[in-house]
Amino acid sequence: MSKIEKPSESTLSTDILRCMPEAVIFADLNGIIQDWNPGAETVFGFTATEALGQSLDLIIPERMRKAHWDGYNKAIARSGTLPGRIAMITRSLHKSGDQIYVDMSFAMVKDAQDQLLGSLAVARDATARFTEEKSLRRQLAELQKLPG
Repeated sequence: MSKIEKPSESTLSTDILRCMPEAVIFADLNGIIQDWNPGAETVFGFTATEALGQSLDLIIPERMRKAHWDGYNKAIARSGTLPGRIAMITRSLHKSGDQIYVDMSFAMVKDAQDQLLGSLAVARDATARFTEEKSLRRQLAELQKLPG
């Protein structure tokens, strides 16, 4: 019997990120994209070559940028996101120019010495789900207006 070799930790981590269907984005402390997995290519439409080295503004709608950067800078100042912060649906930009909805979670990334390196976002396209739920809420509101 041949021995099955376990991949090195860094190779395994790289393989996991490459195979994830969700977008995984790492940005440095200045909000410059440093890592962009194939899932991010699928969700946002930009290739890694197009995204790497760009500001996160690449995927943030212009009217949301001030709020984003205010929150980003606060997370850097406190070295983390607020406790209990969960994934949320937010608007984002696709390469096509379309606004999409993404279900996104955030974390601040620190090295082994507890030094802050940047931020991590994990996202999946939630446009269809958001649109359907919005339509259902509208229908429910209309039904509640009926005499009955």
